[in-house]
Amino acid sequence: MPLSNFPAHLRDMLHEQPLAVLATAGCTTPYANLIAFAAAGDFRRLWFATPRQTRKYANLRAESHAALLIDNRSNSAGDFEHAVAVTALGETRELPDGESETPRSLFLTRHPRLAGFLADPATALFELTVERYLVVSSFQEVVEVDLRQTTRG
Repeated sequence: MPLSNFPAHLRDMLHEQPLAVLATAGCTTPYANLIAFAAAGDFRRLWFATPRQTRKYANLRAESHAALLIDNRSNSAGDFEHAVAVTALGETRELPDGESETPRSLFLTRHPRLAGFLADPATALFELTVERYLVVSSFQEVVEVDLRQTTRG
């Protein structure tokens, strides 16, 4: 999908919001965590970091499918009309050092305060390859952007 055709509110959300909720599948229950993330220019890949000694890391290693929820709520009554929530669904993988230079740079440009965290050998950098986005606005209007159905442009 050419970037010019990418929905503007989705593009804005991925550029403006620094945090997301990562949902992973545990052995018996779902698990959610607040994380910092960065997006590739074509929005097909999202990156986030996590310590290797966490339940989140273990879940991602056991089940690579995950979801990221990004939203712009303000926790006010107006959210029912104006908030937008984006769920990115896809498959994750831990990036080996040889593939992580550009994603690390983009992540640190977005989150310079996390340089020490990302440099720690106990921290893993993950990539979520997005298969589709679900965009919910006005509390119930849902738009699906299926990246599997589009061509790169």
